[in-house]
Amino acid sequence: GPHSLVMKPSGARLLHGARVVFWIGPGLEGFLVKPLAGLPPKTQVVGLAADKGADPHIWLDPVKARKMAQTMARTLIAVDPANAANYQKNADRVVARLVLLEAELHRILALVSGVPYLVFHDAYGHFQERFGLAARGAVALHADRPPGARRLSALRRRIVELDIACVFTEPQFTPALAKTLIEGTKARLGVLDPLGADLKPGPGLYLALMRRLAEKLLECLGANG
Repeated sequence: GPHSLVMKPSGARLLHGARVVFWIGPGLEGFLVKPLAGLPPKTQVVGLAADKGADPHIWLDPVKARKMAQTMARTLIAVDPANAANYQKNADRVVARLVLLEAELHRILALVSGVPYLVFHDAYGHFQERFGLAARGAVALHADRPPGARRLSALRRRIVELDIACVFTEPQFTPALAKTLIEGTKARLGVLDPLGADLKPGPGLYLALMRRLAEKLLECLGANG
C-alpha cells in the first residue's frame, strides 16, 4: 500500500519537473514528506486531506472527492489561466459524475445498511459515514504479523456477540488468517479493496473502485436475505 512505498528515481524526476503537486497528505503518503520538502520554491504543493490526524482515505466519500476535484481545478486555473476553461469544464464533468455515483451507491447500500460487519483495516470511515453502514469496527490485523491465539479467540467472541454477518479482508491479507478468524462463527468472508490494486489505471478507475466496494458489501451483507 501507499504507506510503505519507496520513491523511484523516475518519480523523483517527475516531481522536480512539476509546477503543482497534489497529494493526500503525510497520514497516507509519508514516503513523500522528504521528497516534497526538497522541491524548489516555485513548485506548489497542495495537500487534499485537510485534517492532519484524521482518517486519510477521503476519496472513499464521493462528496469529499467532489471537493478534491474542485480544489484541483481552482489550483490549476490559478497556475495556468490560459487553460482555465478546460480545467473548469473537466471539473464540472467530474462533479456531475460523482453526484450520480453517490446516488447510485446510496440506492445499492440502503439494502444492507443495518447489517453488522467488521473490516480488517480501519480505512472505511468516510465511506461508512456517507452511506450509513453498520460497521462495528476494525479487526486491525497486520499483514506481516499474525495475531496470537488469545487475540483470535477474543475477536471470535466479538464476532459472535455483535452478530457480525461478514468480516471483510483486503487483497494483501492471507485468506487463511481470515478463515481462522471466523471459524466456529456464523460470519462470512468478503474482500474489500480501498485502492483498486487490481483495477486498470485510467479515467474510469475511481468509479470502478467505488462501485466494486458497494457490490462487494452488497454481495456479502445481502446474503442475510
